[in-house]
Amino acid sequence: MKRLLVLIATVALTLLSSQAFAADREAISKNVDAMVAAIDGGKAAKDFAPDAYTPYAFIMEANGMLLVHPKLAGKDLKEVAKPIYDALQAATPAGVWIQYQWDGKEKNTYAKKTKSNLTVASGY
Repeated sequence: MKRLLVLIATVALTLLSSQAFAADREAISKNVDAMVAAIDGGKAAKDFAPDAYTPYAFIMEANGMLLVHPKLAGKDLKEVAKPIYDALQAATPAGVWIQYQWDGKEKNTYAKKTKSNLTVASGY
């Protein structure tokens, strides 16, 4: 009986966390899509506050320069985190989820290109 309760609790937690995961992914992609639409509509990338979103969002030029980031704005992502820069090269105008390892953890980032070839991304 105890095993059955543990099994039911495990299944319930898995289902709840997968639903939260899907909601998080939906919220993240919605934020990034809205940012890209605003930039494509004429809003300056630097006018975005990275911490206005949860999780934070960042905007990167094609050469790796971070225009918007809570701690790394003005830095070259190729120099401070080349594996992340390399992973973000998979970003597309349609938007794509990218998985990569960073600091011993699996990261999931939604990244999308603007018409001006900026990469807007956010993830967990």
